[in-house]
Amino acid sequence: MNNKQQTKNMPVKKGDVVVVITGQDKGKKGRILKAFPKNNKIIVEKVHFTKRHSKPTQQNQKGGIIEKEAPIDVSNVALFNERIGEVTRAVYKISGDTRVRVCKKTGDELS
Repeated sequence: MNNKQQTKNMPVKKGDVVVVITGQDKGKKGRILKAFPKNNKIIVEKVHFTKRHSKPTQQNQKGGIIEKEAPIDVSNVALFNERIGEVTRAVYKISGDTRVRVCKKTGDELS
């Protein structure tokens, strides 16, 4: 990514529930654990596991194979509204002098 290139505002943020819409984990639902806006990637719990081999150390006496979540592109997920049980989009509305994220389908305020 160029230094001159601007990053877009991501449509999802940490703590949101999302559904994977493409890839090997298509259809899986999970909460966002971490977001990387510069790379346009997110880590979703229980989605896109990778295996890491670790040697035995003082802290980890056994070593072995560790499975952990890997980042996926934000374009491969859709925001999930738990209240209506459907995929939706977030839009921003201005209430007073603050900007609030709102569900596009129902108008509910998103946290």
